[in-house]
Amino acid sequence: MDHGYAAMKTVHGSFPSGLVAYEHEPYTQKNVLEYGGTYYVVGSGRQPLQKDKTRTEDYYLLTLAAIAREMDCRSAERTCSVILAAGLPLTSFGRDKKKFRAYLLRDGKPVSFRYEGRDYAVTVRDVKLFPQGYAAVLTQTELLDEPSVIVADIGGWTVDLMRLDNAVPNADTCRSLGWGMIRCLDGAREQVRRTMGLSVTDAQIERVLSGLPCALDEKVREVIRQQGRTYTEHLLSAAMEAGFDLKAMPVVMLGGGASVVTRYVREGDRLCRMIPLHDSRINAAGFERLAEQMNVRGQA
Repeated sequence: MDHGYAAMKTVHGSFPSGLVAYEHEPYTQKNVLEYGGTYYVVGSGRQPLQKDKTRTEDYYLLTLAAIAREMDCRSAERTCSVILAAGLPLTSFGRDKKKFRAYLLRDGKPVSFRYEGRDYAVTVRDVKLFPQGYAAVLTQTELLDEPSVIVADIGGWTVDLMRLDNAVPNADTCRSLGWGMIRCLDGAREQVRRTMGLSVTDAQIERVLSGLPCALDEKVREVIRQQGRTYTEHLLSAAMEAGFDLKAMPVVMLGGGASVVTRYVREGDRLCRMIPLHDSRINAAGFERLAEQMNVRGQA
């Protein structure tokens, strides 16, 4: 499970990290979590920036919704115990690991809740945490043959950068930059408002940036595309300033913003080699693979 600022990702799906509470039952059960006598509509909007995700109950509630959705994808029994495999940025891994594990584990006691009208009784019997980005790259064995690789995990609020030397993270190189995709979306929305006098949505902007059909006027779409290129230029420049020579070694781009950045990189940027991993769920897949390997070793 990948607890992103913009989206929650599991191996089989993702949904926006928004959460709205209601005292009374909403008119629909779609995306509705009932926990502790309160109703929550999940997947609406996006989370405010929380550098400490354990500060509120929001990410725990999103975790319950993600568990229910993933269990449904796997046709699992709704009364069961699970092992959660999740991640943290390498820059804060050592500092936050113990606190985030306790936040998700809740002493390993059973938790009862309802999601989309169905009852669940789930016991989180263990939580295994791994570094984001690095776990995703481990799913791509051919990348590990490179002596040095830069990994750029482009999320909603931040871009986490690290360098791998001989497949091992160089801890001294890890950086977290405030250049996540939300900067791109906000910049595009403001630019459209200034130049065209229109208020466009994140969904419209994301669709245009991805090159998908959209009913917006071509002039508006061009403004958004120009902002995509501007954001990409700023991000590449910020990475270089942080000490990552993108022209000297391959750069692996992953996370929700990878598809946008790789689309707007130009030949004139002269990157050494760009390796896009466009599946936004790839961190979650990496966490699961590592947890399975640990479980096998533990049984041996």
